[in-house]
Amino acid sequence: MAGSTYKIIELVGTSDISWEEAAKTAVETAAENLRDLRVAEITKLDMSMEDGKVRRYRARINVSFKYEK
Repeated sequence: MAGSTYKIIELVGTSDISWEEAAKTAVETAAENLRDLRVAEITKLDMSMEDGKVRRYRARINVSFKYEK
């Protein structure tokens, strides 16, 4: 039985609604160009503010996909 190799990339998704939407945006956008996505790990959450109000949520994630020769 042969093992598998996976590549991990870092993405940042943004949303005006929530961190969950920001992470979903990143994964769904990556899925348009990458095949066989396996795992997404949220590594950092932050937000940008303006005039004392939250304007945008950001989710930094690591996404793995199967590496092919």
